[in-house]
Amino acid sequence: MDDQQDLLRLLTWLSPSFPVGAFSYSHGLEWAVEAEDIRDRASLLAWVEDIVTSGAGRNDLVLMAEAWQAAKAQDAARLSAVADLAVALSPSAERALETEAQGEAFRQAVGTAWPAAACDLPNIPYPIAVGVAAAGCDIALTPALTAYLHALAANLVSAGLRLIPLGQSDGVRVLAALEAPILAQADWAAHSTLDDLGGFSMIADIASMRHETQYTRLFRS
Repeated sequence: MDDQQDLLRLLTWLSPSFPVGAFSYSHGLEWAVEAEDIRDRASLLAWVEDIVTSGAGRNDLVLMAEAWQAAKAQDAARLSAVADLAVALSPSAERALETEAQGEAFRQAVGTAWPAAACDLPNIPYPIAVGVAAAGCDIALTPALTAYLHALAANLVSAGLRLIPLGQSDGVRVLAALEAPILAQADWAAHSTLDDLGGFSMIADIASMRHETQYTRLFRS
Protein backbone atom coordinates (compact mmCIF):
# COMPACT_ATOMS: atom_id res chain seq x y z
CA MET A 1 0.00 0.00 0.00
CA ASP A 2 1.14 3.57 -0.63
CA ASP A 3 2.92 5.19 2.34
CA GLN A 4 0.68 8.26 2.20
CA GLN A 5 -2.44 6.11 2.26
CA ASP A 6 -1.04 4.19 5.23
CA LEU A 7 -0.40 7.47 7.04
CA LEU A 8 -3.89 8.73 6.28
CA ARG A 9 -5.44 5.52 7.56
CA LEU A 10 -3.47 5.64 10.80
CA LEU A 11 -4.42 9.29 11.29
CA THR A 12 -8.07 8.33 10.85
CA TRP A 13 -8.00 5.28 13.12
CA LEU A 14 -6.11 7.00 15.94
CA SER A 15 -7.72 10.41 15.70
CA PRO A 16 -9.47 11.72 18.84
CA SER A 17 -12.66 11.77 16.77
CA PHE A 18 -12.56 8.04 15.93
CA PRO A 19 -15.46 6.42 17.81
CA VAL A 20 -13.66 4.44 20.50
CA GLY A 21 -14.53 6.74 23.40
CA ALA A 22 -10.89 7.44 24.32
CA PHE A 23 -11.86 10.84 25.75
CA SER A 24 -13.73 9.16 28.60
CA TYR A 25 -10.69 7.34 30.03
CA SER A 26 -7.81 8.85 32.02
CA HIS A 27 -5.81 5.68 32.79
CA GLY A 28 -5.84 6.53 36.51
CA LEU A 29 -4.57 10.06 35.89
CA GLU A 30 -7.71 11.53 37.47
CA TRP A 31 -6.79 10.03 40.83
CA ALA A 32 -3.19 11.21 40.46
CA VAL A 33 -4.42 14.77 40.04
CA GLU A 34 -6.66 14.52 43.10
CA ALA A 35 -3.74 13.09 45.10
CA GLU A 36 -1.58 15.97 43.79
CA ASP A 37 0.96 13.61 42.24
CA ILE A 38 0.24 15.57 39.07
CA ARG A 39 -0.19 19.31 39.59
CA ASP A 40 1.68 21.15 36.82
CA ARG A 41 3.26 20.75 33.39
CA ALA A 42 6.45 19.13 34.69
CA SER A 43 4.64 16.47 36.73
CA LEU A 44 2.23 15.76 33.86
CA LEU A 45 5.16 15.24 31.50
CA ALA A 46 6.94 12.97 33.97
CA TRP A 47 3.77 10.89 34.50
CA VAL A 48 2.98 10.42 30.80
CA GLU A 49 6.60 9.74 29.88
CA ASP A 50 6.67 7.01 32.53
CA ILE A 51 3.57 5.42 30.99
CA VAL A 52 5.21 5.60 27.55
CA THR A 53 8.61 4.22 28.50
CA SER A 54 8.03 1.85 31.39
CA GLY A 55 4.28 1.44 31.87
CA ALA A 56 1.22 0.34 29.96
CA GLY A 57 2.28 2.19 26.82
CA ARG A 58 5.46 0.13 26.61
CA ASN A 59 3.64 -3.16 27.14
CA ASP A 60 0.84 -2.22 24.76
CA LEU A 61 3.43 -1.86 21.98
CA VAL A 62 4.91 -5.30 22.70
CA LEU A 63 1.42 -6.83 22.63
CA MET A 64 0.50 -4.91 19.49
CA ALA A 65 3.66 -6.08 17.73
CA GLU A 66 2.87 -9.69 18.66
CA ALA A 67 -0.70 -9.29 17.38
CA TRP A 68 0.58 -7.78 14.11
CA GLN A 69 2.95 -10.72 13.63
CA ALA A 70 0.23 -13.26 14.46
CA ALA A 71 -2.22 -11.63 12.05
CA LYS A 72 0.41 -11.55 9.31
CA ALA A 73 1.04 -15.27 9.84
CA GLN A 74 -2.73 -15.93 9.98
CA ASP A 75 -2.12 -17.74 13.27
CA ALA A 76 -5.48 -17.63 15.05
CA ALA A 77 -4.27 -19.51 18.13
CA ARG A 78 -1.32 -17.13 18.61
CA LEU A 79 -3.61 -14.14 18.19
CA SER A 80 -6.15 -15.45 20.69
CA ALA A 81 -3.38 -16.12 23.20
CA VAL A 82 -1.96 -12.60 23.01
CA ALA A 83 -5.45 -11.12 23.32
CA ASP A 84 -6.02 -13.13 26.52
CA LEU A 85 -2.61 -12.05 27.81
CA ALA A 86 -3.40 -8.38 27.17
CA VAL A 87 -6.51 -8.61 29.34
CA ALA A 88 -4.67 -10.55 32.06
CA LEU A 89 -2.03 -7.83 32.29
CA SER A 90 -4.61 -5.16 33.16
CA PRO A 91 -3.81 -4.14 36.76
CA SER A 92 -7.35 -3.05 37.69
CA ALA A 93 -10.97 -3.57 36.70
CA GLU A 94 -11.16 -0.10 35.16
CA ARG A 95 -8.02 -0.60 33.09
CA ALA A 96 -9.46 -3.89 31.80
CA LEU A 97 -12.65 -2.04 30.88
CA GLU A 98 -10.59 0.69 29.20
CA THR A 99 -8.71 -1.67 26.90
CA GLU A 100 -11.61 -4.02 26.12
CA ALA A 101 -14.23 -1.33 25.53
CA GLN A 102 -11.97 0.70 23.27
CA GLY A 103 -10.77 -2.40 21.46
CA GLU A 104 -14.28 -3.64 20.77
CA ALA A 105 -15.38 -0.18 19.60
CA PHE A 106 -12.33 0.02 17.34
CA ARG A 107 -12.96 -3.48 15.95
CA GLN A 108 -16.54 -2.66 15.06
CA ALA A 109 -15.79 0.77 13.58
CA VAL A 110 -12.89 -0.44 11.45
CA GLY A 111 -14.72 -3.54 10.28
CA THR A 112 -17.59 -1.51 8.81
CA ALA A 113 -15.35 0.55 6.50
CA TRP A 114 -12.18 -1.53 6.05
CA PRO A 115 -13.17 -5.22 5.72
CA ALA A 116 -9.51 -6.22 5.32
CA ALA A 117 -8.91 -4.96 8.86
CA ALA A 118 -11.78 -6.94 10.39
CA CYS A 119 -11.15 -9.27 13.31
CA ASP A 120 -13.39 -12.07 14.56
CA LEU A 121 -12.30 -11.91 18.20
CA PRO A 122 -14.99 -10.23 20.37
CA ASN A 123 -14.03 -7.94 23.26
CA ILE A 124 -10.54 -7.65 21.84
CA PRO A 125 -8.09 -5.44 23.78
CA TYR A 126 -7.30 -2.15 22.12
CA PRO A 127 -3.64 -2.68 21.14
CA ILE A 128 -4.49 -6.10 19.75
CA ALA A 129 -7.31 -4.68 17.64
CA VAL A 130 -5.06 -1.96 16.22
CA GLY A 131 -2.28 -4.44 15.49
CA VAL A 132 -4.63 -6.77 13.63
CA ALA A 133 -6.09 -3.90 11.61
CA ALA A 134 -2.66 -2.62 10.63
CA ALA A 135 -1.56 -6.07 9.53
CA GLY A 136 -4.78 -6.64 7.61
CA CYS A 137 -4.25 -3.44 5.65
CA ASP A 138 -0.52 -4.10 5.09
CA ILE A 139 0.54 -1.11 7.18
CA ALA A 140 4.14 -1.35 8.35
CA LEU A 141 4.60 -2.16 12.02
CA THR A 142 6.81 0.73 13.17
CA PRO A 143 4.54 3.55 11.91
CA ALA A 144 1.53 1.78 13.40
CA LEU A 145 3.26 1.49 16.78
CA THR A 146 4.30 5.15 16.64
CA ALA A 147 0.77 6.31 15.86
CA TYR A 148 -0.76 4.16 18.59
CA LEU A 149 1.64 5.36 21.27
CA HIS A 150 1.25 8.99 20.25
CA ALA A 151 -2.54 8.65 20.46
CA LEU A 152 -2.26 7.17 23.96
CA ALA A 153 0.05 9.94 25.12
CA ALA A 154 -2.07 12.67 23.54
CA ASN A 155 -5.20 11.36 25.25
CA LEU A 156 -3.47 11.41 28.63
CA VAL A 157 -2.21 14.94 28.04
CA SER A 158 -5.72 16.01 27.06
CA ALA A 159 -7.08 14.53 30.29
CA GLY A 160 -4.40 16.40 32.21
CA LEU A 161 -5.34 19.71 30.63
CA ARG A 162 -8.93 19.25 31.70
CA LEU A 163 -8.15 18.11 35.24
CA ILE A 164 -5.23 20.16 36.56
CA PRO A 165 -6.07 22.49 34.71
CA LEU A 166 -3.37 23.65 32.30
CA GLY A 167 -3.45 25.79 29.20
CA GLN A 168 -3.22 24.53 25.64
CA SER A 169 0.34 25.87 25.34
CA ASP A 170 1.39 23.65 28.23
CA GLY A 171 -0.14 20.65 26.50
CA VAL A 172 1.72 21.40 23.29
CA ARG A 173 5.01 21.65 25.19
CA VAL A 174 4.39 18.29 26.85
CA LEU A 175 3.62 16.62 23.51
CA ALA A 176 6.74 18.14 21.97
CA ALA A 177 8.86 16.77 24.81
CA LEU A 178 7.33 13.31 24.30
CA GLU A 179 8.33 13.04 20.64
CA ALA A 180 11.75 11.48 21.26
CA PRO A 181 10.60 8.86 23.80
CA ILE A 182 7.63 7.89 21.63
CA LEU A 183 9.83 7.38 18.57
CA ALA A 184 12.40 5.44 20.57
CA GLN A 185 9.80 3.12 22.10
CA ALA A 186 8.15 2.42 18.75
CA ASP A 187 11.49 1.59 17.12
CA TRP A 188 12.36 -0.71 20.01
CA ALA A 189 8.97 -2.42 20.13
CA ALA A 190 9.04 -3.24 16.41
CA HIS A 191 11.75 -5.81 17.22
CA SER A 192 10.34 -6.95 20.56
CA THR A 193 8.92 -10.30 21.64
CA LEU A 194 6.64 -11.27 24.51
CA ASP A 195 9.79 -11.89 26.56
CA ASP A 196 10.20 -8.10 26.62
CA LEU A 197 6.98 -7.53 28.54
CA GLY A 198 7.52 -5.77 31.83
CA GLY A 199 7.91 -2.35 33.32
CA PHE A 200 7.84 -0.31 36.47
CA SER A 201 4.99 2.14 36.81
CA MET A 202 3.40 0.93 40.03
CA ILE A 203 2.12 4.35 41.07
CA ALA A 204 0.11 4.60 37.85
CA ASP A 205 -1.30 1.11 38.42
CA ILE A 206 -2.23 1.95 42.01
CA ALA A 207 -3.85 5.19 40.80
CA SER A 208 -6.09 3.18 38.49
CA MET A 209 -7.17 1.04 41.45
CA ARG A 210 -7.80 4.08 43.65
CA HIS A 211 -9.85 5.67 40.90
CA GLU A 212 -12.40 2.85 41.16
CA THR A 213 -13.58 4.28 44.50
CA GLN A 214 -12.92 7.96 43.85
CA TYR A 215 -15.97 9.95 44.95
CA THR A 216 -16.14 12.59 42.19
CA ARG A 217 -15.08 11.44 38.75
CA LEU A 218 -15.15 12.78 35.21
CA PHE A 219 -13.55 9.73 33.61
CA ARG A 220 -14.31 6.02 33.50
CA SER A 221 -10.76 5.06 34.46
